[in-house]
Amino acid sequence: MKLVTFLHSGKERTGVLSGKTIRPFQGDPSLLSVIRSGALPPFAGGSLSLEDVRLLAPIPRPEGDIICLGMNFRDHTVEAARFDPVMKRENKAVYFSKRTVEATPPGGKIPSHRDLTQMLDYEAEIAFVLGRDAANVSPDEARECVFGYTILNDVSARDLQTAHKQFYFGKSLDGFTPMGPCIVTADEFSYPPDIPIRCYVNGEKRQDGSTRHWVFSIADVLCELSRGMTLKSGTVISMGTPAGVGMGSSPPKYLKPGDTVRCEADGIGVLENTVE
Repeated sequence: MKLVTFLHSGKERTGVLSGKTIRPFQGDPSLLSVIRSGALPPFAGGSLSLEDVRLLAPIPRPEGDIICLGMNFRDHTVEAARFDPVMKRENKAVYFSKRTVEATPPGGKIPSHRDLTQMLDYEAEIAFVLGRDAANVSPDEARECVFGYTILNDVSARDLQTAHKQFYFGKSLDGFTPMGPCIVTADEFSYPPDIPIRCYVNGEKRQDGSTRHWVFSIADVLCELSRGMTLKSGTVISMGTPAGVGMGSSPPKYLKPGDTVRCEADGIGVLENTVE
């Protein structure tokens, strides 16, 4: 099932996407509240054409920072360490948080922030959304914590990232979290998931990987993090990017105004944005 948030006649609504048709929920609850309720609300009467609405990020305003993994693909670990030795991963997962006041929707603009960065980069990732609070999760319980999956572009300012010796500022500028086009419920995928993901910049394929190549799995992440902190239902956890980011090229291929970034994931859809 594909769950979406969208604008229709100036109103933010939610529903289920099937093909090019949306069945809206009655009362227009947020997807965050739907996830936390544990059950789908009733549908409103009728349906809407996808052409008559504007998709938003499925969770437009996440509560709390998005949790991200760095260097969770071995091939990206190599290119990241080549770019900056500080990014070298040892034997532990690399976690960081990404401040997101409002997630950028499909078709939305990625601000170039030229006053702050000259090294604007893309990272196509699969993120999962927690369907329940997670504390002291065992490996056998991890699967039941996953509500669904979405695409996230972890846009990054590499010069800020390296200058500050940590990821928070360089990953958290306004507009740096394109997300969507939907959340696909976990029952649509095998577990652990095997979701191919690709990224194109101006039509040129830059990234091509699959979630089966994650170094640390969903169970690894949930078991480790939930030992020391409670992860709330609705939390978005982005699991890292494969090789092929701009900083990994020689010379680097950073984004510039006018560039189009297209992230594709089988079974989820397309997240496409243009840099302004």
